[in-house]
Amino acid sequence: MPDPSSPPSVRPSVRLRAAWQLILTRGPSQFQFWFIALLVGIASGYTAVAFMTAIAALQTFLYGTEDPRTLHSFAATLPWWWVLMLPAFGGLIVGFILTRFTPDARVRGPAEVIQAAAMKEGRVEPRAGVASMCASLITLSSGGSSGREGPVVHMVGMIAGWVSNRINADGITGRDLLGCAVAAGVAASFNAPIAGALFALEVILRHFAVHAFAPITIAAVSGSVISRLHFGERTEFMLPEPGLLAFYVELPAFLILGLTCGLVAFVLMRSIFYVEDLATRLQGRLRLPAMLRPALAGLLLGAMAIWFPHIIGVGYETTSAALSGNLLLHEAVVFAVLKVAAVSITMGGRMGGGVFSPALMVGALTGLAFGIVATATLPDVSGSETLYALAGMGAVAAAVLGAPISTTLIVFELTGDWQTGLAVLVAVSMSTALSSRLVDRSFFLTQLERRGIHLAAGPQAYLLAMFKVSSVMKSPDHPRAPAEDRVRRAVNEALFVAPSDTLETAMPLFERSGSDFLAVVRLTDKAETPEVLGVLLHVDALRVYNRALAATAAEEHS
Repeated sequence: MPDPSSPPSVRPSVRLRAAWQLILTRGPSQFQFWFIALLVGIASGYTAVAFMTAIAALQTFLYGTEDPRTLHSFAATLPWWWVLMLPAFGGLIVGFILTRFTPDARVRGPAEVIQAAAMKEGRVEPRAGVASMCASLITLSSGGSSGREGPVVHMVGMIAGWVSNRINADGITGRDLLGCAVAAGVAASFNAPIAGALFALEVILRHFAVHAFAPITIAAVSGSVISRLHFGERTEFMLPEPGLLAFYVELPAFLILGLTCGLVAFVLMRSIFYVEDLATRLQGRLRLPAMLRPALAGLLLGAMAIWFPHIIGVGYETTSAALSGNLLLHEAVVFAVLKVAAVSITMGGRMGGGVFSPALMVGALTGLAFGIVATATLPDVSGSETLYALAGMGAVAAAVLGAPISTTLIVFELTGDWQTGLAVLVAVSMSTALSSRLVDRSFFLTQLERRGIHLAAGPQAYLLAMFKVSSVMKSPDHPRAPAEDRVRRAVNEALFVAPSDTLETAMPLFERSGSDFLAVVRLTDKAETPEVLGVLLHVDALRVYNRALAATAAEEHS
């Protein structure tokens, strides 16, 4: 018989509902957040696995190959008209999807995820994200020359954003969940949990705060486990036996290789941006519908693939051939040049996909070409040319991504050899040091910089753009507002901003004028005087800015 003095028992379902309500109102505790990170990691791992499986299945259907990893060899046996037209038809479908479901007919990728982490509390746009996922799937399956990891990063970012909205997460929690999703997605893509975790911290969050490390690691491990359950203990590339490295004699060669790869990475990034700008100018001059831009890019890719099918898809077969040393010097050089051109056409033509896998292929080809020359020049003090290919692969990818630490660890996890890791680290350090001086730190940050989003310079540059004047301004009758005649004088001296402007616009005006306030006006007809809506005090703008800087510093050091 139960003790009448004991409290009545509470059903488990009631306790679960109470716990969920507590999470919604107060946010998750540390243990609860780790559990949520585990679930996000599992979901992100399955998302990456599903995306890779879908690409392989669609490539098998469209090209008729039983092994998508040998796609370019099989494509060389297909009728030329099929190789020519398939990317064009794929581009036409991509154009329809992007023009119908995105406001700017542009694929979303890691750049938008980085922006979401910095400026949107870890939330990415779902509608454009789903459209980008479909566009990238069709691009990669129909012959587009790009990578799959970029789309995976944005796809799992949508999962993190959905969870953040469901639990009403604040900015710190939302960013941490975003890092968890990306870590799991990258770990599942490469079967590399350590590199996945560090990629999320190094590239997406861009800090190594202690509070984020545990949940991101949990998510990365869970994503890697999901990948291994489906694909086994696989490695992304078939690697040769580790080559021997004559440390003190050969390391200078890897320094030179790093500088070479930094220049190659710069050429790759600038080529993409040049083709994108050129295509935009031609599209405007010819009044070409946005839907046809990817189709024409696909047609160009198909024409190249008739003679050089190596450019089709992600390029793992050619990358593996370079890492195994199965290409001649002229083949490595020609394939690298063609891949840069093909990637530039794919991404400049607004097709789908990412830049990570192409950077790996271009880097492996560059490293192999360098290694063939180096080992032939000094054969007595040189190791294998395949070691140079491996180091070149990591060096170009690290420079493009702006991720020297995680890229080095990806290569180390692929090989498990510390001598190889040392050679890669030397090359990576030089390539990233050089390329970061030539672009805005990485391909993704340069993309954002071209759109006027200044993340590369740090929070002191982009935080001002997060606050609209309307959220900081004072009404004209506020006790601290200046007299009406002073406000009118400021308007006459063009010391005014609109409510929709941000502090990024207002602060330079304060700096140039030395004024302690700016008028906030609604611009009407040019012949009329602007309507005064309020004032923006310099001290208020500085206070908001300082609080944002302090919050960012506190998060990065917690």
